[in-house]
Amino acid sequence: MFKKETIGVILAAGLFAVSISFGATLPSTSLRTGEENPSTGSAALTTGTLRASWNDYLHYTKIGRLDLAKGHAQAIIESNPDPLELLALSEENPKGYEILLRVIDTASDAELVELSKKVLDVIEQGRFLRRSDPKIIGEEIRRLSGTDRGRLAAVKRLQNAGEYAVIYMLDAMADKSRKEEFPNIVWALPQIGKDAIRPLTAALQTEDVGLKAEIVRALGKIKYPQALPYLKYVIEKDSSEELRNLASESIKQIDPGASKAPAAQLFYQLGEDYYNRAPSLAPAEDANFANIWFWDANERSLVREKVDRSYFNELMTMRSCEWALKADAGFGQAIGLWLAAFCKAESTDLDMPGYFGAGHADAMTYATTAGPEYLHQALARAIKDKNAHIALCMVEALATTAGEKSLLYRVGTAQPLVQALSFDDKAVRYSAAIAIAATGPKEGFAESKLVVKNLSQAISQTPEQTDANTAGGWNEELANSYALRAAEAMLKLVQTRNTVIDLSAAQSTLIDATKGKRVEIQVLASQILAHLGSPEAQRAIAAMALAESNSKDIRISAFGSLAVSAKLNANLLDDEKIDAIYSLVSSKESDPELRSAAAAAYGALNLPSQKVKDLILDQAKS
Repeated sequence: MFKKETIGVILAAGLFAVSISFGATLPSTSLRTGEENPSTGSAALTTGTLRASWNDYLHYTKIGRLDLAKGHAQAIIESNPDPLELLALSEENPKGYEILLRVIDTASDAELVELSKKVLDVIEQGRFLRRSDPKIIGEEIRRLSGTDRGRLAAVKRLQNAGEYAVIYMLDAMADKSRKEEFPNIVWALPQIGKDAIRPLTAALQTEDVGLKAEIVRALGKIKYPQALPYLKYVIEKDSSEELRNLASESIKQIDPGASKAPAAQLFYQLGEDYYNRAPSLAPAEDANFANIWFWDANERSLVREKVDRSYFNELMTMRSCEWALKADAGFGQAIGLWLAAFCKAESTDLDMPGYFGAGHADAMTYATTAGPEYLHQALARAIKDKNAHIALCMVEALATTAGEKSLLYRVGTAQPLVQALSFDDKAVRYSAAIAIAATGPKEGFAESKLVVKNLSQAISQTPEQTDANTAGGWNEELANSYALRAAEAMLKLVQTRNTVIDLSAAQSTLIDATKGKRVEIQVLASQILAHLGSPEAQRAIAAMALAESNSKDIRISAFGSLAVSAKLNANLLDDEKIDAIYSLVSSKESDPELRSAAAAAYGALNLPSQKVKDLILDQAKS
């Protein structure tokens, strides 16, 4: 095994290319005597300076003393440094910053990597604080109206501020007391670049025609496709001819071909891009959250909602779909995509964002309300993407609301629910089978055997057969729930004498279930077997009824199922089982209720009169 010093030498060699001139930037305090570990009384802490700790961390990393580098990294973190100050230090020394990144990417010492990541987090926090600081942004906006040199510098800093600059630039443009600044802000606005698109498109809801015109112009100059649906919406919906013409010119600057597409279609495509996590739509990387922008009509200003990055794309997909429906209420594709995105957002297990408001329904409520056409759209998407959570949500909604015709609905040439029978997540497969079986299909379909197979597997699954990859996990409650639902669906099929789904293939599973420990499943299995016309089925019911290890209630229920089987299929028992039932009926020691149930089953078997004669004579007193 390598020694620490050996690993340090290897790392130092790897870093040499980016640190060849680094030593000249280090102050003399970096070369310590005694080389004490900062985590146990460090030189960095005794100097009382963040600069010394930062430089010592880089120095000891460079020379391969990783134990000391870790101590200085820990000292930086524990000193609760000012993020802006640490950011400034990293920018003073670009080669040192490269070392930090190289350590995170390549170092074999896991502890050093984690500490370095925490240092980088502080630097990124500083980067975010600087670019989002309203005071700094406000100063740079005013500098746009200063000297040419100041103006260029201000634009650079506003570009760094990105989306955070837009709110203050628009506020300044709408402020009548700052009209002399207006031309300079208008000049700078499109230079913010693509980061400005989300807040600018939200601000298109302003009632200020002059401001809206400049936003439309800026979007055209930025030339980013994300703006296309919003511009087309202006063309289709705005009452101002001037704004409609401006929007048309801006679309030509971005993509002339897009002018032929309706806004609803463009919004839908934008939603698809968000849903598929197109890299060009990703939020800025310098924060652990993302922003969704809204227009506050009362305040006549932009507002932002901080949301978790984990479901930012799904939330933006939903917003895009909502705009598609605003553009065209009949654009149904947007409903299917909206449902899929909502379910996908819920799969993060995060609280929904504050802008949803109190009492906002969950995804399943919307899914069960939506109707089969849109559920199948979302299910087809989930199957294609192999997303078990969405697929399960859609299948369960279909099971709740859909009939036979709508369950076997086609999306193009595919039948999504039928495809779900072969999905690689068993919860999805079982739910699909239960949904189809519950409707009692009247028309045959090739995959009916898959329905039986999945129902059988659902009944035979036990809590011990865990599967962490199954949607929702797999535990005792879920296993029992699926077994019960599958058995109930099977019972409904046999009671209605369904000829499309042949449950004879499930017979062995049902027989095994009569011997199991789950009482409800035992009872249901015997009731299903009663409708199967085979000797094995009837004999399994009789064995369940006669088993003294079963409780009285279970045995009575089994005798009831045996009576049903006998009425439907006549006697299929062997002499041994018949004799055992007769012994129970004839015994004066038998429990009266159990004896009565056995007698009813015995009579339903419609056996030759000899046994009944014996029973009568055995009790005769004359």
